[in-house]
Amino acid sequence: MPPSNKIYQERINQVIDYVNEHLEKSFSLEELAAVACFSPYHFHRIFLAITGESINFFTNRVRLEKAARLLKLSTASLSGVAMDCGFSSPSTFSRSFKQYFGISPSVYKKKGVIENSKICKELFPMKDYLVPMSDEALKKAFPVVLKTLPQRRVAYIRVVNAYEEGLVLQAFEKMIEWAKKNNLYDTETIFGMSIDDPMTTPKEKYRYEVCLTLPSSFKEEQDFPLAIMVMPRCKYAVTKVAGDIRVVATATDYLFNNWLINSTYEPEHQHGLEIFLDKEKVCNWEYFDLELCIPIKKL
Repeated sequence: MPPSNKIYQERINQVIDYVNEHLEKSFSLEELAAVACFSPYHFHRIFLAITGESINFFTNRVRLEKAARLLKLSTASLSGVAMDCGFSSPSTFSRSFKQYFGISPSVYKKKGVIENSKICKELFPMKDYLVPMSDEALKKAFPVVLKTLPQRRVAYIRVVNAYEEGLVLQAFEKMIEWAKKNNLYDTETIFGMSIDDPMTTPKEKYRYEVCLTLPSSFKEEQDFPLAIMVMPRCKYAVTKVAGDIRVVATATDYLFNNWLINSTYEPEHQHGLEIFLDKEKVCNWEYFDLELCIPIKKL
């Protein structure tokens, strides 16, 4: 195991120990990220990369496994078990227990046997989007280079409920139309930026920003139709991707779940970028030509 991977493992182990020792309480993402010394934005991906399961699934699983032990080995009531294992109410506990084990907690307490366990069901259907590739093939297909991008001004359109069909595409079309009208299309960079982690943020609240760099000489008008922000200088791990959405998903998964946790870097508290290399294909979502960039700093 590379030394860097060992550091990641140790930090995630601290979270696992912390959860196991405090199962009676609820946890926020920020709290668990602080235990691991990672930013909340990137913590979820790193936990998944190291353990193979999401932090939400892990905390729920260990709560339910503790509950099963208490039901079988103690005389505690269902409400007592629910409280000891951090569930908000006996009804929430019963519903979660049955969904996970395929049997109600009251029946399990009487019989002590799980007859129809659902533990081995597929946990991460997102894996269906990945192209099957060996580690060596992934390394060859998605070579990673380090780039430092300077501080830059950016015009952006923020899209909320970004999974809603057509919303992000409409924002890109609007940005391109504006860039051409202001003679910025040929010289500036168009990119996208996920503001939320799609694995933890509810679909209807997920935000995505459609962005365009601005030259230093650009002066916005009084009634400027777009929002503007200044992005700080930042180092990124970058790989190029050309292909359909499955190839993009595979490259993203490789960057976080393989390259990053075996590197000497950890995520910086900035957002990942999807830089469009072929502007003519920005709105063609059947084929992407991108640079995927994750912000990093020394581990």
